[in-house]
Amino acid sequence: MQKKELNKQVGDQNGVLKLRYETEDCGCSGGVPTLWFVPSANENEDLSFETNDRPVLMEKSNLIFFDDELKIDYSTSANSFQLKSPQQILNGRMALISKIK
Repeated sequence: MQKKELNKQVGDQNGVLKLRYETEDCGCSGGVPTLWFVPSANENEDLSFETNDRPVLMEKSNLIFFDDELKIDYSTSANSFQLKSPQQILNGRMALISKIK
């Protein structure tokens, strides 16, 4: 389901998925994993890793916030993407935010 929904949302746009640990406007609770669709990788900041479907970028500075094994899923009941690891659900309601203009 995740692949179908992802393809539906990004269409034929050129870009790559990026997992970001968003800390702006999060108060003192830390941060929230978010899924971005960006035009390309920043070679100085981004690393690429494999998920269950396709490569996803992550900023090197964000590595400490995530588990080693990640899976991006889609929940039809929540109408949103989910970020999971074998140990936990990191974000059960993760929107896909396009950063392509």
